[in-house]
Amino acid sequence: MPERGRLITIEGVDGAGKSTLASSLKVALRERGIDVKQLREPGGVEASERVRALVSDPSLTIGARTEALLYAAARAQLVEQALLPALAAGRWVLLDRFVDSSLAYQGAGRGLGIAEIRELNLFATGGIEPDRTLLLDLPGAAARQRAGGRSGAPDRLEREGDHFFAKIAEAYAALAAADPDRIRVLDAARPRREVLAQALEALEDLL
Repeated sequence: MPERGRLITIEGVDGAGKSTLASSLKVALRERGIDVKQLREPGGVEASERVRALVSDPSLTIGARTEALLYAAARAQLVEQALLPALAAGRWVLLDRFVDSSLAYQGAGRGLGIAEIRELNLFATGGIEPDRTLLLDLPGAAARQRAGGRSGAPDRLEREGDHFFAKIAEAYAALAAADPDRIRVLDAARPRREVLAQALEALEDLL
């Protein structure tokens, strides 16, 4: 049986550069001979991608509890269909968002409670936890500017105000302070190559 793979999650507010880092990190890890699979949340498998389209649609009214349940449902399907099989095959998985996102966005941002959202996602994931989480730290104004520069109209969550995203940033900082062994904070304001270097350094003990 192959050795279990590693789950590396990438977190941060919208515009922090998670997708960019995931793509660069995938290349860097493959250059080191590591078999890597890149996934995103919500999404990664067809059913979860359909949920992504639903929760992102700005024309829909979706309550906070419904939103939390939809994200958890998409996560449960991703874990069962893609994440666990990849890890069992010995692959590393780079996952753009995971449970910490729900803790920050729905637990803090929507005010549903960190403990409540953690319990919901414990059921959804079966208790699987990342081997390492890379938290991209970027001041709110810079993150919103980056997010605003993307092509296409902002999605339902991206249309929230500064107060919402400030609560999310505070929640991420608290999560990192409470679990420094797992969550490594990266300075996302630095150039991309330097952010990648920070990420590789944060993974050094796992390589």
